Amino acid sequence: MKLLLIEDNEKASAWVRKGLEEAGYIVDYAADGRDGLHLALSHPWSLIILDIMLPGMDGWQVLKTLRTASNTPVICLTARDSVEDRVKGLELGANDYLVKPFSFAELLARVRNQLRQHSPHGTVLRVADLVMDSARLQATRDGVPVALTRKEFMLLWLLASRRDEILPRTLIASEIWGINFDSETNIVDVAIRRLRRKVDDPFPRKLITTVRGMGYCLSEKESGGV
Repeated sequence: MKLLLIEDNEKASAWVRKGLEEAGYIVDYAADGRDGLHLALSHPWSLIILDIMLPGMDGWQVLKTLRTASNTPVICLTARDSVEDRVKGLELGANDYLVKPFSFAELLARVRNQLRQHSPHGTVLRVADLVMDSARLQATRDGVPVALTRKEFMLLWLLASRRDEILPRTLIASEIWGINFDSETNIVDVAIRRLRRKVDDPFPRKLITTVRGMGYCLSEKESGGV
């Protein structure tokens, strides 16, 4: 899942980004209100974390403008602790409000709660005998637990949520690692091989297919797993 952090404090931004990335999310960021609004409107995000005190354009204006075009969940961060400010944020369309200073554990819990509430397909995804629970980061095949790392779970979720689509390596690299694909980099191929060992190799029915010259596809149809 891709999150956008709009925060001008460099130290706070680095701390939040590091924690969220360690929790398995892909995080992009902006340090200016105008840049943040441009990013927020230019790409699909699972959630936006928005500071209120920003240069260029304050968080209230960013939120107000964003709500004219997007229903992406927004968690506002602010040092202001007054009831008036909290009410203003909620009236402008904020989904949650967190006062600085805060613990990262609380922010992470609120992020997960918003993602659960706004997941378009709920938290459980099923493809053939594969069942994935995004809230618990758990996967099973034919009722058998499949032990996955966070990145492996994210990769499998991406493939499963876009079943029957051929996903190019460029898209996978961007969505899962947040990087521009380099033809000299085999990070996607290595990750797919590791995923197959866990998800396909122990089971007679193969779900993940390599489409030569194009990318990878996960399908309910019987796959050769090439």
